[in-house]
Amino acid sequence: MPAVVKKVFDHAIPYLSGGKVVEWELGMTYTNSVTSSPLFYQSQFSTAIQSSAMTGLSSDFTPQPETAWSKADLEALFVDVIPLWNMVFASQVDSVITNPPTNPVPDNSYVIPDES
Repeated sequence: MPAVVKKVFDHAIPYLSGGKVVEWELGMTYTNSVTSSPLFYQSQFSTAIQSSAMTGLSSDFTPQPETAWSKADLEALFVDVIPLWNMVFASQVDSVITNPPTNPVPDNSYVIPDES
């Protein structure tokens, strides 16, 4: 049975200009097991989200004071990158835990062929 992936929103750094947040650095930590398990794997992801004041696009968030932001507001800013993070984490787990690369084994008995 595959391990349950735990995702924790644990990274939020506001960048201020004129007393308002104009950019957020937001991130999550993904964990697929407990540290004592051989299936344990953890990875951190983050992204920078800029406001309309920085991008000039009305579709980006409007600068507001830090106190105006709720956790739900912040999570809504990076919801579009979560599917990508999910895929990257699954790929990391697959390549490190589920199907790790095999280490080559030397054949010390190999003999160089004679010239024919």
